[in-house]
Amino acid sequence: MLPVTGPAVRVFDSATGGMVETSPEGPARLYVCGITPYDATHVGHAATYIGFDLLHRAWRNAGHDVVFVQNVTDVDDPLLERADKVKVAWEELALRETQVFREDMEALRVLPPVHLVGAVESIPLAISLIERLQEKGAVYAIGDDLYFSVTADPTFAKVSGLDRPEMVELFAERGGDPDREDKKDPLDCILWRAERPGEPAWESPFGRGRPGWHLECAAIALEELGPDIDVQGGGSDLVFPHHEMCAGEAQVAHPGTRFAKTYVHAGMVAYDGEKMSKSRGNLVFVNELRRSEVDPTAIRLALLRHHYRSDWEWTADELWSATETIDAWKAALTHGVGAPAEPVVTEVLEALADDLDAPRAVAAVDAWAKATEEGDHHDIYAADQIRQLLDGALGLKL
Repeated sequence: MLPVTGPAVRVFDSATGGMVETSPEGPARLYVCGITPYDATHVGHAATYIGFDLLHRAWRNAGHDVVFVQNVTDVDDPLLERADKVKVAWEELALRETQVFREDMEALRVLPPVHLVGAVESIPLAISLIERLQEKGAVYAIGDDLYFSVTADPTFAKVSGLDRPEMVELFAERGGDPDREDKKDPLDCILWRAERPGEPAWESPFGRGRPGWHLECAAIALEELGPDIDVQGGGSDLVFPHHEMCAGEAQVAHPGTRFAKTYVHAGMVAYDGEKMSKSRGNLVFVNELRRSEVDPTAIRLALLRHHYRSDWEWTADELWSATETIDAWKAALTHGVGAPAEPVVTEVLEALADDLDAPRAVAAVDAWAKATEEGDHHDIYAADQIRQLLDGALGLKL
């Protein structure tokens, strides 16, 4: 935390389509969906998690304690498929890639979650949540699989604001099964997947199997944070179906509550003209950049130059430009004295409190460094104050 208090934090709420001021009662409660660890962390992941790290820091600078929770989907179809292709045990692959993710986040100075919970670890929580949903009459079986009735939540579709045709199309594209026979509604999602040959499975009151993906996050968030969390976050590709389904399950299990007060979503990063994704293979891996001796501070700055909600395309020029800027800032800081720091502190904290506007904050530091290099040395404490600001607000340690 900085020695000055930042403003209250406003963010863009996907559910309402407008800006809202966050007003945590007690510690701010943040849940950000994590990775499926079947490959290394790419720049698109990093952009998302750095975006929510800015929220974490802005809350702390506004005087709030923060309880940050994140999941790791360490058992899921993509992970199992990858493990089979590379002839590695799925447990080994998940453990290895989760560790790489943690190392990447540490290198990028993303503040760690209080609870990082794996899907396997959370299976007892998922079973309890299914039983609660059964009590509410929101669960039905197709064969040995269990499904959630989305119509049990009268507010279903309020998170995404999509119409039914849009939801059905996206559900099919993003892991759903709208065409499965005997479903009550094409949008109903699986809660418990009965054991299939060759797949991992766990004992439960419903037979051997494993939880559905949406249930995993709902169960972990409810256990660690309770209902009405302050912010549910992730990439914009999670708005539907993932966050919509999580909300529905949590709200049916706890009537009269909301899963989250605010839904915040990061934009997508492209590379070679398309959204960066493992399925397309157009990835730039953070650990590969680090192994090539790229300064992680420059990686973080390159990502901070884009507003967290924007869609943009990564290029090598982004990284080299950030490296040059880091060098320029370090040169300005070596003077010790510099242009007045107080206006920069105010501008940076206000920018980040205004929907995490990192580009505006970075521009303020750029202007300070330029003025300092041009001979404005009126503030004898400037360098120390700017270093502290960069560290505490932007996560850049120089």
